[in-house]
Amino acid sequence: MESRAKLFGHAIHPILIVFPLGLLATGVVFDAIFLIWGNPTFATVAYWMIAAGIIGGILAAPFGWIDWFAIPSNTRAKSIGLLHGLGNVVVLVLFIASWWLRRDAPERPEILACILSFAGAGLALITGWMGGELVERLGVGVDNGAHLDAPSSLSNKAASQNASAAKNT
Repeated sequence: MESRAKLFGHAIHPILIVFPLGLLATGVVFDAIFLIWGNPTFATVAYWMIAAGIIGGILAAPFGWIDWFAIPSNTRAKSIGLLHGLGNVVVLVLFIASWWLRRDAPERPEILACILSFAGAGLALITGWMGGELVERLGVGVDNGAHLDAPSSLSNKAASQNASAAKNT
């Protein structure tokens, strides 16, 4: 099933999700370093990483929903996609709550703020696996006819075009 939201022939959602995942995970790493060493600079960095990750997640979400709406009903992909999307909404809510608790003193977050960020990261591991299941196992967002010698997405040729035909055109 091909993605409905594309940029230069590639699905937009998987392009965008790397940013919030990386930023939120980095925020959690800085939270852990802060909790170990107590240096307020690490907590401040975590605060801004989480803020940027939240923005990135909000930007990536609509493209995931566009693709989800195109998945045929009564399929495993539709169910997994729903759990993936709703789970990621919860991930964002956990990180938003963590960020909100820090807003008055980002350099000294309450322990609850750190717990929420760790919980968000744990859930993101599960929802990330679900996203991988959608693409890698169920083929959601993959071009119809994709194969190892498919022509470039910039070529304006169908992915199903075989390698010898691609060379002859």
